[in-house]
Amino acid sequence: MSEAENAPVPESSTPAGDVSQPSASDPVAQADSAIAALDQVKSEIGKAVFGQDRVIELVLCSVLAGGHALLIGAPGLAKTRLVETSATALGLDTKRIQFTPDLMPGDILGSEVMDESSDGDRSFRFIQGPIFTRLLMADEINRASPRTQSALLQAMQERQITVAGVHYDLPKPFHVLATQNPIEQEGTYPLPEAQLDRFLLKIDVEYPDADTERRILIETTGAEAVNVVPALDAERLINIQQLVRQMPVPEKVLDAVVRLVREARPEQSTDTRVKQRVEWGPSPRAGQALMLASRARALLRGRLAPSIDDVEALAEPALSHRMAMSYDPTGTAPTLKQLIADLVKISTL
Repeated sequence: MSEAENAPVPESSTPAGDVSQPSASDPVAQADSAIAALDQVKSEIGKAVFGQDRVIELVLCSVLAGGHALLIGAPGLAKTRLVETSATALGLDTKRIQFTPDLMPGDILGSEVMDESSDGDRSFRFIQGPIFTRLLMADEINRASPRTQSALLQAMQERQITVAGVHYDLPKPFHVLATQNPIEQEGTYPLPEAQLDRFLLKIDVEYPDADTERRILIETTGAEAVNVVPALDAERLINIQQLVRQMPVPEKVLDAVVRLVREARPEQSTDTRVKQRVEWGPSPRAGQALMLASRARALLRGRLAPSIDDVEALAEPALSHRMAMSYDPTGTAPTLKQLIADLVKISTL
């Protein structure tokens, strides 16, 4: 997407549709209502972000599954606009942190300050940092030092932070959508494996096709502002996230997920290329991510149970940042993306 799309998205307090929830005693009606609401969410995001249907779907899969997402793409592809628009459409408050080398953990989490009363008594008071929001945008996360990056670890896993030995709960739901620029690597700090594993999905944001780019040029350089309105709210989103976890998973899909994750590990794989070229494979958390994201994708597409198609579509986003390939001096080894695609074919037979 173009830089012109990074203009602020006007917000409105008026919902785009009915966010009321049907009775929990009628799961089919509950699912139908959720599907209709999610269609409205996608429609609202589509007003401001063009030609990135797959990226939008993967972001929503991450949120509906209760997880976080890492968006990787060149500057000007509307990553920031996508996050801001998604927050508005989902009815979530959002804050943005621009990660830089001089950013400190306290700039994210918050800090304690000393207050002095009129009678001379002193006490510490905690001032919340920008992490106290429902949807946090961590912009160019790899530009901050490892010490600052690690400030997000507890928050992303436990939905709480610890400052001076005191635990503080984060708002619910809490999601991190981080961005990373794959082009300019000077002065950056690669994310450690422990932090990469906290992201449910890694999403590659690619350049638009010619027709989409033509539409971008026409619709983002005019005088009319885009009006994106909420289609959900925080409470309704939490209910849909609970619905996702209650969706049944067919035995065939479960077997495919288990087999795929195990085939991707050099210690357990039957594939010679994995044994020779993969340094470390995905943990059970990768299987959890794939299961939840598959359920979320099924609901987004109007289905009440995931299928093999969902596993195939989400395998690379769920596994690629949880695996590492060894150096191939011959240049004949498959890329990680190609290898995962081959493993998917083996695992879903």
